[in-house]
Amino acid sequence: MSRRTDGRTRQVSASGLVIVDKPGGLTSHGVVARMRRLAGTRRVGHAGTLDPMATGVLVIGVEKATRLLGHLALTEKEYEATIRLGQSTVTDDAEGEVTATAPATDVTREAVDAGVAALTGPIQQVPSKVSAIKVNGVRSYTRVREGEQFELAARPVTVHSFTVAGLRRPRDPAGVLDLDVTVVCSSGTYIRALARDLGAALGTGGHLTALRRTRVGPYRVEAARTLEQLEESYAVLPIEEAAAAAFPRWDVDADQARLLGHGVRIAAPPLAAGPHATFGPDGRFLALVEEKDGQARIVAGFAQ
Repeated sequence: MSRRTDGRTRQVSASGLVIVDKPGGLTSHGVVARMRRLAGTRRVGHAGTLDPMATGVLVIGVEKATRLLGHLALTEKEYEATIRLGQSTVTDDAEGEVTATAPATDVTREAVDAGVAALTGPIQQVPSKVSAIKVNGVRSYTRVREGEQFELAARPVTVHSFTVAGLRRPRDPAGVLDLDVTVVCSSGTYIRALARDLGAALGTGGHLTALRRTRVGPYRVEAARTLEQLEESYAVLPIEEAAAAAFPRWDVDADQARLLGHGVRIAAPPLAAGPHATFGPDGRFLALVEEKDGQARIVAGFAQ
């Protein structure tokens, strides 16, 4: 099937993923809106929101692949960021008003390394208040805009690695210290909150001035395409390839494939914890399954 856009005929994609290099200044929902037009369908979603300020990997699901997104959102992520010490903001990033300043002129590399080490590994993190977390059914950022006073509970997250590539002391504004960092972390980790907490630990305050997501699970920014590139040449990563890249693979025979296609649980060998992508003998992606007590429980079906 094809359609015309801007005078060109474009083939409408099958189910699959599009790895977008999101530009700054655009919301994740804005990217989805653009992709709906490009894909010729409203059945488009994304895995893992990026703030408007942030750039980099945004995984977009098209048609049946939207059912993969909730599982992909739980995978490990990698970021490159710049943390500014010496200023705190209401949003914990550069888009918010500066609420406090404290010179970072005396902060040493040793102190920075110690602060980063304390924020590495399994930690309890209080999300930024201008996040999409719901409090009694209302988004946290909505409560902030309405001037409500409230506190968010700390949540367990894992920062697998938090490395400082360099320190810079800009002249404008004076007294601040910029850190270029790379963070590999679990789903649900807020890099803005790491900047805030590092600044608090060093007694200077801190916020994020730049953020680029370079990886979501197996999908890296090197394979991502800008919206402009997709306008010129739209293509999706087929759902079979996407599933095989993101989840452990389990191949079944024709009888097992038929049963799974009808939603029937089948006997399964011992499988590692978590979803497995199940494929039939023809290479067709059938389902995400989890093994429990020797049976394959269907987490999400894709055979139909």
